[in-house]
Amino acid sequence: MPPRIICHMISSVDGRLVSSRWTSLPNGDSEQTISNHYERIAARLGGDGFIIGRKTMEAFDGISSRPPFVGKHSGGLRDHNIAHEPGDPVAIVIDPSGKLHYQTNTIDGGHRIISILGDSVSDAYLQALRNQGISYLFAGPHCENLKQALAMLGAQFGLKTLLLEGGGVINGTFLKAGLIDEISLLIYPGIDGLSGVPSIFEYHGQSDERPASGQSLRHISTQTIEDGFIWARYLVAKMSPHT
Repeated sequence: MPPRIICHMISSVDGRLVSSRWTSLPNGDSEQTISNHYERIAARLGGDGFIIGRKTMEAFDGISSRPPFVGKHSGGLRDHNIAHEPGDPVAIVIDPSGKLHYQTNTIDGGHRIISILGDSVSDAYLQALRNQGISYLFAGPHCENLKQALAMLGAQFGLKTLLLEGGGVINGTFLKAGLIDEISLLIYPGIDGLSGVPSIFEYHGQSDERPASGQSLRHISTQTIEDGFIWARYLVAKMSPHT
């Protein structure tokens, strides 16, 4: 059974994600306060780990992004690599082209890395991941088959709940695929204000596409916490064709 996906994000009141651009809190200690509240709420959600995109993963120590390995791949169906047993917290990254390079197989306090890859990554890149003891799964030519990857994550690692933590492009891809079960949004009491700054959902599609079509939000709870932050939770309900 695939894990339940909770999209857990923090944004300014205008939905922007770049925290360094937000107006400051009255006490001036914005960045540390943001981190403290975000991590505390994430812990309350009880996830087995988190899912992020390649660009978000680059922010962690010991990880860099480079051009994909040049080389052949064996063709046909690729074999998944299961490098650790169920039970460890996980950090799952969507990396279609295999651009990320790692110095270790864990990040963020011991979360084991699992890479979700596109089918065309080279054999040399897969060997590099195996040498690091990193698990990887395939999700179609360009990682478009996320439903398949989630099913594998549930079956192979026993994952029950995962926190989808962006960026906006990955969140938008999951939204379009109908794979988000709940939204947990922490709203920071500040503003960005500039047009074009990344927001919570950034699906890249045609102007007539509606990535949230067929889904509706059902309010679970809203809570005001310290420093003026607001925590809102919504169930993402899948609407029937006749709704």
